[in-house]
This record gives sequence, structure tokens and C-alpha cells, in this order.
Amino acid sequence: MSTPTTGEQPYEVRVAEDPADREACFAVRKEVFVVEQGVPQDIEYDVHDAGAVHVLALRRADGAPLGTGRLLYGEAAAARNGGEPSVGSLGRLAVVEEARGLGVGAALVRRMEAVARERGLTAVDLHAQTHALGFYERLGYEAYGPEFPDAGIPHRAMRRPV
Repeated sequence: MSTPTTGEQPYEVRVAEDPADREACFAVRKEVFVVEQGVPQDIEYDVHDAGAVHVLALRRADGAPLGTGRLLYGEAAAARNGGEPSVGSLGRLAVVEEARGLGVGAALVRRMEAVARERGLTAVDLHAQTHALGFYERLGYEAYGPEFPDAGIPHRAMRRPV
């Protein structure tokens, strides 16, 4: 399922359907988190990847992966959000450098929110790197709780109804 397009978007966003899509998601995460940000590879990929819904942004012209994100739900999400089963957990949002500023990140977030609604969730939480708080605030997320480190990077918890 792709996002609606205006004909101007140079990319499409869809749920990762098959192993090749998931590998493209992992390749984007490696480029952004492991290579650019120095997150250790052994903590970037975790047990939650297998049961998560992954979304993928692809360049229309050649199918190159531009961005990804994942949505946790059920027990996996509840373990991250204080035990609330109706709240999903959005994470691992990454956009390759060449695609930043094109709206890819917002399109990925909106697609994950749509998946959350389809699964009957009422809200989504996320752990935002503090430099990205403004991005998420523009999408309607509100920060709560204190700043905390994750992989050595400062983060804040945020939530939005879906």
C-alpha cells in the first residue's frame, strides 16, 4: 500500500512486504545510525525487528531506498511505553542524507501512524533524539518525561494520538 501522491513526490512509502524490502530497511538504518551516528551495530538490530511493521521509502526513478521506520505493537510496544497495550512504539526512523528535506521522514511517520490506526491503537510513542524534537513537534507529538541517553545520544519520549 503506497501513500497517496500528487505526482510531484519523487518517492513512494509502503509497508515492507518481503525479505528484500526488509533488507533495504536495514541498509538505510546501517547507513544512518551505524555509519553516520556511530551507534554500535549490535544494538541497532534487536529482537523486536522480527515482529515489527517496517515501512520503506523508495525513490520512484530507480527504487533506491531513501528511508525507513518501524512500528512495534502489542507486548513489544508495551515494554517500551509503560505497559499501555493500546499505544504503539514508533522507532528506527532514518532517512539517507540525500533525501533529507524532501518530506520523506514525515511521510514515513504518517504511514506508521496509519498502520497503528489499522491495528486499533489509540496513540504512538517514540524516543526522539533531542535534535529532532522540533520535527516531531511539527507532526503533533508532545514530549514528556526527562531527557535520557540511548546509544550515547540524548533522547526524549514523545506521544501523539492516532
